[in-house]
Amino acid sequence: MKSQLLAVIIIFTSASISMLSSAAEVLDGREFTFEDLKALAKEAASKPYSPSVNPAPELIDKMTYDQHWKISFKNEKTLYPSGKNSPVQLFYPGRYFPDPVRIYIRDNKNWVQSVPFNNEFFDMPADSPAHDLPEGFGFAGFRIMRPKMEPDWISFLGASYFRTDGPERQYGLSARGIAINTGMSQPEEFPRFSAFWLGPAEQEGESLSVWALLEGPSITGAYRFGLSKDNKNAKGHITSVSANLYMRADVERLGIAPLTSMYWYSETNKTIAKDWRPEIHDSDGLAIHTGTGQHIWRPLNNPKSVSTNSFIDENPKGFGLIQRDRNFNHYQDDGVFYHKRSSAWIKPLGNWGKGAVQLIEIPTKDETFDNIVAYWVPEKPARKGDEFSFSYDIEWRPLDPKSQALASVVSTRQGLGGIPGQPIPEDINKMVIDFEGPVLEGLDRDSEIQPIVEASNGEILEPIRAYPIVGTNQWRLTFDYKQVNKNPVSIRAYLADKKDQAITETWVSDATVTIK
Repeated sequence: MKSQLLAVIIIFTSASISMLSSAAEVLDGREFTFEDLKALAKEAASKPYSPSVNPAPELIDKMTYDQHWKISFKNEKTLYPSGKNSPVQLFYPGRYFPDPVRIYIRDNKNWVQSVPFNNEFFDMPADSPAHDLPEGFGFAGFRIMRPKMEPDWISFLGASYFRTDGPERQYGLSARGIAINTGMSQPEEFPRFSAFWLGPAEQEGESLSVWALLEGPSITGAYRFGLSKDNKNAKGHITSVSANLYMRADVERLGIAPLTSMYWYSETNKTIAKDWRPEIHDSDGLAIHTGTGQHIWRPLNNPKSVSTNSFIDENPKGFGLIQRDRNFNHYQDDGVFYHKRSSAWIKPLGNWGKGAVQLIEIPTKDETFDNIVAYWVPEKPARKGDEFSFSYDIEWRPLDPKSQALASVVSTRQGLGGIPGQPIPEDINKMVIDFEGPVLEGLDRDSEIQPIVEASNGEILEPIRAYPIVGTNQWRLTFDYKQVNKNPVSIRAYLADKKDQAITETWVSDATVTIK
């Protein structure tokens, strides 16, 4: 044994994990490097996919949600792969994450030891069906606690999903390792992290370093995660990701650095839901900083059918799903606190080449379904035998990084077209966009600010107005529009100065005439 830490946690025999079947099996008590993990993933891609074995599917399936969350990891069994400031606890398997996951601890010399699954790690009620779960089943994932067992700040649980509680300690949207054929007519594939290696921080400022093996029918991957919390520059947590991907089969849509969130409704269109709360969403927009330096804001929608938007780019500077509205009074939710939900900003490291940021919006009728996905799609097709490598930081922050030269969108509202007090025109809606930023300070109606509004598959109607909002530092852009067929109107809008230079980010949307 190469570490006292490993000697403390390994209290069962390594034979107890023999029920698990995957490429993740690594011998205990040996050196295992990240290069070894990449070689393991690459070799696995050359072989048919072998899913993990669930030795007790009926037992796992009958465990209710409440029964599962009454099971807790014992504090005295807490793992410390990176010291006392980064305590690690493990998740029990359940109905919504039944696939067993291997957990390994590695020391600062990359010697590894498995953590065998056993109910002795957990506290559970006497009548819990989990008592019948066989030894060696496998964990569901892990979480990192704050010192002194304060609330966890990051967790990896289910498929390839992970998330942090962000700067205001409120979990919301998630990231995941990869997205395969999301939003398409064919079934989406959900590759999963089948094993994790938890070890000391490898870079300055990190709390913990995690390696992970990704396995799926069409892909394998070797991932390195550098986890750090409370970063002053990002004003939140940072997850540094290195992903090495190996294609088992052709994939039509490969999504890199995917983010998954929920959007039900907001002030944009108040007719979608009848809930008493004014707004319900984990994120309210997609922000993009393009390779050419343009800043784009795309407010989220809850569409009537699956919607896909692609933003063609080369070497993007960043993109993310953002919760810009952080005012409690706009939500009135004192239970899950939507105004505190973290935003997630993808910051590519190195050149990603040509491709597109893609946004998928799926209809939802409540707040329990994550219906928003955003990711990068490389221009190069993903074919069997191909290899990809991407590195990026995920900054879990309150807001997206702001341009110092451009004002940002602070709200989008849609309503009836026409002029108040006059007959309401049929099949015409009004769009109202508010901007705010230092560049707007001191400007007035005599500053010759120009509203730029363009549309395809529809018509923008005169007049188009842009003016300062009384008593604020904000400017408002309003215009009416109508559809020319049943498809949404694609609209692009921003404000420019008298020299035709943009002074706001570019607002884009696919709008429909839905107000009646």
